[in-house]
Amino acid sequence: MQMTEWYNFCASARWNTPHKLKAELRNASILKNNRVVFNLCGNKYRIVALMDYTRYGMLIRFVGTHEEYDEIVDIEHI
Repeated sequence: MQMTEWYNFCASARWNTPHKLKAELRNASILKNNRVVFNLCGNKYRIVALMDYTRYGMLIRFVGTHEEYDEIVDIEHI
């Protein structure tokens, strides 16, 4: 349920900078190379997305548990 709500929220969002995204979703982590980590379900799950702030788009690169996320060696190449 929470992932569906997250998807619907993001689909209608108009973030044109990382700062605007962070202002709306304070639990999101802004990474370099236009990547963002979204924490869902009390940080039980994580979604890593590559953001296109110019077109208000995102490409989901990873969906998994917090434990699976911690096993990622090189987050910059997701």
